[in-house]
Amino acid sequence: MQPASPHYSFNTLQASLSGDLYFDDSSEHRAVRMAYATDASVYQELPIAVALPREEADLVKLVTFCRDAELPMIPRTAGTSLAGQVVGNGLVIDLSRYMNALLEVNKEEKWVRVQPGIERDVLNELLLPYGLFFGPETSTSNRAMIGGMIGNNSCGLHSMVWGATRDHVLELKVILSNGEEAVVGALDAAGLESKLAKPGLEGDIYRAMHQLLGDEANQAAIKEGYPAQKVVRRNSGYALDALLDAEPYGGSASFNLCRLIAGSEGTLAMISEAKLNLLELPPKEKGLVCVHCSSLKESLLVNLVAIKHGCYASELVDDVILSFTKNHREQQKNRFFIEGDPAALLMIEFMEQEVEPMKVKAAAFIDELKSLQLGYAYPLLTGSSINKAWDLRKAGLGLLRNIQGDAQPVNLIEDCAVAPEDLPHYIEDLQELLNSMNLKASYYAHAGAGELHVEPLINLKSEEGRVQFRELLARTAAIVKKYKGSLSGEHGDGRLRGEFIPFMMGDRCYELCKETKTIFDPKQLFNPGKITDAPPMDAAFRMPAKPAATKVATHFNFDREGGILALAEKCSGSGDCRKTHRAGGTMCPSYMATRFEKDTTRARANVLRQFLTTDTSAKAFDHKEIHAAMDLCLSCKGCKAECPSSVDVSKLKAEFLQQYYELHGVPLKARLIGEFPALTALASKFPGVYNWSMKQGIFSKSLKKILHMSEHRELPALYKFTLKEWAGKRGTKEAKEAGRRVYFFCDEFTNYNDVETGIKCIELLERLGYEVILPKHIESGRTHLSKGMVKRAKEIATKNVQLLEPILADDYPIIGLEPSAILSFRDEYLDLVPASLLEQAKKLAAKSFLVEEFLAREAASGRIGPAQFHSDKKEIIVHGHCHQKALSSVSYVMDILSIPANYVATAVNSGCCGMAGSFGYDKEHYEVSMQIGELVLFPAVRKQSANTLIAASGTSCRHQIKDGTGRVAMHPVEILYDALV
Repeated sequence: MQPASPHYSFNTLQASLSGDLYFDDSSEHRAVRMAYATDASVYQELPIAVALPREEADLVKLVTFCRDAELPMIPRTAGTSLAGQVVGNGLVIDLSRYMNALLEVNKEEKWVRVQPGIERDVLNELLLPYGLFFGPETSTSNRAMIGGMIGNNSCGLHSMVWGATRDHVLELKVILSNGEEAVVGALDAAGLESKLAKPGLEGDIYRAMHQLLGDEANQAAIKEGYPAQKVVRRNSGYALDALLDAEPYGGSASFNLCRLIAGSEGTLAMISEAKLNLLELPPKEKGLVCVHCSSLKESLLVNLVAIKHGCYASELVDDVILSFTKNHREQQKNRFFIEGDPAALLMIEFMEQEVEPMKVKAAAFIDELKSLQLGYAYPLLTGSSINKAWDLRKAGLGLLRNIQGDAQPVNLIEDCAVAPEDLPHYIEDLQELLNSMNLKASYYAHAGAGELHVEPLINLKSEEGRVQFRELLARTAAIVKKYKGSLSGEHGDGRLRGEFIPFMMGDRCYELCKETKTIFDPKQLFNPGKITDAPPMDAAFRMPAKPAATKVATHFNFDREGGILALAEKCSGSGDCRKTHRAGGTMCPSYMATRFEKDTTRARANVLRQFLTTDTSAKAFDHKEIHAAMDLCLSCKGCKAECPSSVDVSKLKAEFLQQYYELHGVPLKARLIGEFPALTALASKFPGVYNWSMKQGIFSKSLKKILHMSEHRELPALYKFTLKEWAGKRGTKEAKEAGRRVYFFCDEFTNYNDVETGIKCIELLERLGYEVILPKHIESGRTHLSKGMVKRAKEIATKNVQLLEPILADDYPIIGLEPSAILSFRDEYLDLVPASLLEQAKKLAAKSFLVEEFLAREAASGRIGPAQFHSDKKEIIVHGHCHQKALSSVSYVMDILSIPANYVATAVNSGCCGMAGSFGYDKEHYEVSMQIGELVLFPAVRKQSANTLIAASGTSCRHQIKDGTGRVAMHPVEILYDALV
């Protein structure tokens, strides 16, 4: 681990900042630096320090400090860059955590002023009341931030109509490389003269750039060397060609350095504020024609037809990506419109103010395709179905990381752009090149704008693959140059394509780019090595060549993932885990609360990966940095379902903790919580004494201190008897009809704490005509898994599979109340049991259901109906358990709560509640736990009337709702029980 350089006075700098600074050799600081060592590219380089400025004054101090110390600065927001733009050995300045405000909106003049850390989708949500929006829309729009979009000149899905970010930047407030603050924007002749007369660095920049651009020889070189004007996506080098459109040089536009700074990748100035042009909301009636094609070539011919019909977007998805949507928990729901097995889908969007004109346009387009015999299916999607289809398209990059093996899709030639009419020929030439190199690739994205993201599969762990990496880009550059296209359309040059600028544009244009860099940044401190003077594109890879396998044997079975390292490596860096609570979904609750990169799914996977690739000893997990990165993981499993690459950090965390415990011992707190079922079993012998003692100040405080438990929490009370005792005394009631039997898994929480819920569930099932049998089993192992006691969980899983084996042969389901318990049969058990029991575990998984799933299935079959419930009116809001959302669906809850005729259930788009088992009880996690609850869930509950019922399947969810709002939440079966006639 590289230490922070001692000659930098970081302690003095830290004392002057209102924001945060990470630079020392503590495990927390090292974990943060490791988290910022990568982006969504193939590169990795450990920064010397990481700063999180809280205000503009911090930015000035940071730039001034780096100027004096000659320390490189790497500005960063979401870190989703694909060409290594935010990877470097310097001071990473992350503006995303604190500098993310909307500052001002002018509805009449249609502009907004924002800080660089605000997300594009969040901005547009806030702009909705004004009837305005910011146009450029990247596939990462739910986490892409304005600062990064300016740095990369981002375009996105609808760039055919709404253009690139550069087209909408009106004014920028920046800090120059010497610490001066400046405002750049559109200048008329008088304004330019005023800037040219200014003293200091700002004046020097205007004078030098005016001289550079006014030189006729330079103008001729730029016009000759830059991509053809018909290439709409052009993001290579500095945008000197865009400035030539200004009035001083024969154009019609105002002189505006914003056009140069956009796309400059943070190499010219540090942005503190941006004033952006806004558009009126798009036409409200939208239609998405999803043309199913039998070949990639056919889809590109369809694209040429689409462009003629005035579409707003024309996006391609090939069969490689589509294949990974089939078994992906989240994306398989978005395949509803796909017919057969297309080689490619072209998704063409039309917009109009009224429905009929939109349908007329779509129909005319489809008719022409049919007349040309292009495509075989043409579903027209409308309404919310469009968003689902776009979600499938946007998941492309992450989905590709589900390919097994060391040969993985690489971002290399994914950003090459040509004129749309040249795209079929360009792709044909490129396919010929790939075939000659025996390389396979996936093709997707912006066909309408002349840019397909082509992702070749290359093994960068092999010397052969590294040679192919350079050779392919060099030979592709020659093809792009043949069509006078751009080597980068929207992802930028970074450290990946920078060294090819002289070849693409000519030596003179490259020298002009270098002059531009020096004019703005004489000491070369703003993000050096990006665009100009880039390091070799085949150096500083995130994965070492021929990495040795770790010597540590894992307790979980990672064979399906190709090993624990392979699972960590699946993280593409696409940053889906950085979406905010406004975007919906569960992943990643801790990041949603803290907005800190260290607390993302991405950071956890990357920190673990970095150690597993460099430490191949038997102590590969013995690193406190991993512990620091994993600390705020709630094991919600949101990443298992929502991460396009299916990086299951819950599994990684549990394995890490077990490995760590074996070297350092299991902490008392973890052991006590893990053994909660056994301890509760003892306490249940004297429930009254236990409950009384928990209310006594001295005893309660002492126990909370031992458990490191927050004083604001109360341990769940024990019921006066256990559910198993109750069931044993009353016996089993026979079913009303033959074949209506269920096995009830009596989990440890229902058995000791939520006994009344368990009783109501059993009685509900019986009154609905089912025989309920409690088979012999032990606890689920959930408490052990939550604390990383995987060896003990493995024993429990093995024992339960053995105990439940006698009932696996029949057709009756096993149902459970607590999602985290019963769903472990479908999830962890399959990776815990020995090979000799794997088939039995699979059978157990196949017949295990949440009670909501079972009841919904029975209702759909007509065996349960409204006649069995009263017809009173009830409104219910539903909060889904995280494991329920990841491994099942909240839709089953909605279905069963709609069985009573006049019950209206509404799901809260609340993500994780924040409790997550014992996580929210921990003293050190309590604040984050409540912050998570306050994002969506608590405010949603507080808004409800006293008559509205609150439904939550998870026991920890119900406790969190009570602690956070004072409202009592009910399990859905309790609501149904109370509704019985």
